[in-house]
Amino acid sequence: MKSQARGGTRWKRFAVVMVPSVGAAAAVTMAIAQGALAASFQVSGQQFQVRAQHISGTGFTQYGAMEDIDQGAKDHKAVAVVGMEEADITRLCQAVNVRTMFGDVGLKLRAGGGKNKVHAKQLYLDANSMEVGNAKFNEIDIGVSSDHMTKGPAKNPGDAQKSVPNSFAQQAKSVEFDDVDQKAWATTAGSFTLPDLKMNVSMGAQECDKDD
Repeated sequence: MKSQARGGTRWKRFAVVMVPSVGAAAAVTMAIAQGALAASFQVSGQQFQVRAQHISGTGFTQYGAMEDIDQGAKDHKAVAVVGMEEADITRLCQAVNVRTMFGDVGLKLRAGGGKNKVHAKQLYLDANSMEVGNAKFNEIDIGVSSDHMTKGPAKNPGDAQKSVPNSFAQQAKSVEFDDVDQKAWATTAGSFTLPDLKMNVSMGAQECDKDD
């Protein structure tokens, strides 16, 4: 699956996501329970929250880019694009809140809270904030070229218009993350398996917490 192409960029503004921070790279590997998305789509401009008790992944890559939130207004956001070949996720929760003329409407999705875990393949995520309790990287390389990553998914062809050629990147053979809480703009995945899926829609804002 390809990540979305998003038009022109101002590269000086996304230097922050190029910093070789292991902690920052960890949190943005969170998978999103949205299912497989089309290879190219317009970003809604709506952030969503994702929490997980534990993530175990193989084939990890991360590099910086710009998210084109509103093409008409030229609103760009710095993001960290993370790829994972496969990920198993325990107690996944996603929450998104949308403002309407009747007030906020909140949507919360939960999965993987029972015997079976959420499973994702060929995952790509664009995120810009995180908190993580503990992160473990196995066979990590920090400072590799984003166009020559070998331990996980390569850059998506759709990233050509939003990422710098041969820019700073990180990669690892496998990763383990505990207590992840992050916000993202968009994601694509080859497939998502969501056991014990539960959905709740209600008036008023919703948020994922440690009890979800």
